[in-house]
Amino acid sequence: MNEGSRPIVEMEGIVKNFPGVRANDQVNFSVEEGEIHALVGENGAGKTTLMKILYGIYARDEGEIFFKGDRVEIESPRQAKKLGIGMVHQHFMLVPPLSVAENITLGEEFSSYGFLRREEAVEEIARLAESVGFRIDPKEKVENLSVGSRQRVEILKVLFREAELLILDEPTAVLTPQEVEGLYQIMEKLKEEGKTIVFITHKLEEVTAIADRVTVMRSGEDVGTARVEEVDKEGLANLMVGREVLLRVEREEVERGEELLRAQGLGMKDEEGKLYLEDVSFALHGGEIFAIAGVQGNGQTELIEGLTGIRDFSEGEVVLGGERATNVDGRELRERGMGHIPEDRLGRGLVPEFTVRENLVLGYHTFPRYASRVFLKGETIDQYARAAIGEFDVRTPSISTQAESLSGGNQQKLILARELAQTPDVLIASQPTRGVDVGAIEFVHRRLMEEKASGKGILLVSTELDEILSLSDRIAVIYEGRLTGVFPAAEVSKEELGLYMAGSKKEDEEIVRERALSPSEELIN
Repeated sequence: MNEGSRPIVEMEGIVKNFPGVRANDQVNFSVEEGEIHALVGENGAGKTTLMKILYGIYARDEGEIFFKGDRVEIESPRQAKKLGIGMVHQHFMLVPPLSVAENITLGEEFSSYGFLRREEAVEEIARLAESVGFRIDPKEKVENLSVGSRQRVEILKVLFREAELLILDEPTAVLTPQEVEGLYQIMEKLKEEGKTIVFITHKLEEVTAIADRVTVMRSGEDVGTARVEEVDKEGLANLMVGREVLLRVEREEVERGEELLRAQGLGMKDEEGKLYLEDVSFALHGGEIFAIAGVQGNGQTELIEGLTGIRDFSEGEVVLGGERATNVDGRELRERGMGHIPEDRLGRGLVPEFTVRENLVLGYHTFPRYASRVFLKGETIDQYARAAIGEFDVRTPSISTQAESLSGGNQQKLILARELAQTPDVLIASQPTRGVDVGAIEFVHRRLMEEKASGKGILLVSTELDEILSLSDRIAVIYEGRLTGVFPAAEVSKEELGLYMAGSKKEDEEIVRERALSPSEELIN
């Protein structure tokens, strides 16, 4: 960013109301030409809403927008694109069976007299990709690309339409560490080309790594903008949450207990024979957090669904608490002491239309503590629900509030409250902090460490390597349905894990099996 740069965008007094919620409350936001500007805040802080107003997806209720000094009305994404504003959404908007070139030119096709000029489009996209340092074949089908490459296609789509201002919404959510570094290089290259970038994130290390300036939002308001060199992660976290936040995880020495869960030679196929898992083996002990790291889509979802009774394994054996538990249904597993925090909190973890009270006994409502043979014990459930929301700091008007009205962080704490209240011996925590803010992350991490200290065994599945490295004792990497490496958490780097996650490295299969099933003392911190 050059000294004396002028604002390319100024948003003044922006107000946006949804039923019962003021998402943006008199927000002022300014972005200077040629800078990388981070927009951070807790879930529900209003940052994505503000950018969707700038991109024309939402209409503002009050306020003004200026682009290059001129007051503008942006009533649709088409108008935003004409001004030179582009947005790369968190969930990619691509058509997998189409080629890279077809996706990029969709709606903007090269044509003459009704005939598409495909080769000309391919050449133009190849030139555009080369200009920003992308290695990508315009003729390759998107379905064959990695997640990182798909994101580059989305960026090229925006650049193809000659955007001067790029909005990136949570751009690193599904990337490996190497892909994140690649994205940083792309952002720097675009900045050198004179582009301006706004990126929405809740990962504070990204702000300090790549941004020039940062704006913090809290409860729908802007609470400050600063140059990145003038702030630190702790200060940003405190601004986001409105209180002091402990970013590091407090660890204590815990004696490793007996084996609680064993997976031996697990395999899984779909009805058409597609292989999801192959020969997956590991053991989980009490007082241990065993983590599985991997890029989404490498079999970890199917593994967890098999372990928790949602899917059946086609091969192998599961032993829980010394007794066989292969392809046992979820209800029996819960009765035998397994808790589950699912990766999809709305699809698997909660019934959004049910109340907080009802969700707190979901899956456990037939247990004798909550039900007689015929009727639910209403007063007992009410007392439990009030105690649980107090202990787990679930911010809700009442236990009768519908779960869908809670923020993402409070929904996650609701699931955590339900599962931990049953005092499981084994807790399977899949993406336990996905999409939640820094305050809720701090709370979830603390509770998981408390469960470990009390002798529970925790199987942690996460795409967040900082989370895995700070919480776990042992780390296994899963790639294309197989475990390719097992490491002591204290002795492996994020970069090394990233190479295994991308399939660039793998250990001998016998070594992986031995380390996963029979952890030596050096593998346990």
